[in-house]
Amino acid sequence: MKKQIGNRLITAASFVRPGSRVADIGTDHAYLPIYLAENKIACRIIATDIKKGPLLNAQINIERIGVEDKIELRLSDGLNCIFPDEFDDLIICGMGGILIAEILTKAPWIKNEKYRLIIQPQSHSEEVRKYLVDNQFHIIEEKACEDHGKYYHFIIAQYTGLREEHPLLYYYFGNLINDKSDESRIICERHLKYIKTLCDADKDYKSGVKYREYKTIIDEAERILNDN
Repeated sequence: MKKQIGNRLITAASFVRPGSRVADIGTDHAYLPIYLAENKIACRIIATDIKKGPLLNAQINIERIGVEDKIELRLSDGLNCIFPDEFDDLIICGMGGILIAEILTKAPWIKNEKYRLIIQPQSHSEEVRKYLVDNQFHIIEEKACEDHGKYYHFIIAQYTGLREEHPLLYYYFGNLINDKSDESRIICERHLKYIKTLCDADKDYKSGVKYREYKTIIDEAERILNDN
């Protein structure tokens, strides 16, 4: 019997290239790897977590569904226990953007065009985009989704070796700002509110660089959202 998962993980699975080998970092209960194995989307999955407890739960779930021949569990801090030739598609979902950027920074070998990165940051998506742009990745696609009343967004990227130039607005909103879906708009409006909070915190330093940057981002984001 196939494991029922929410729209967030189904969306993550939709970006996995059919037949690829997958590394799922921070797998928790291994619901996503189980879905990938059951639906024959991935040929092999390495599922990692930094804590033993979630891995024990994951093992129980995997054995109950009967896909232990497709999924290998590892105790790992980020990509520390993953080798470069073991996977094709990398999934990091449900972590803060700062932590995701740190994980990728600690694995410089990830800068290879053979990998696809499937990232769902819970916060600070600007840190993920900044890492990707600074390290010569191309963001292929961004997509927002809703799952049980909560909103999430995905960043899909691949290394090209080419440095792209983007305006400040891009780091905070990415391609979502031009997407007319309700989910993207809700996420962009929340990001805009967050940036306004940052701007207000710097309002006593109106001549400062950060304040001017925030004001520029706010004005441009409001213009685009109003046009949409």
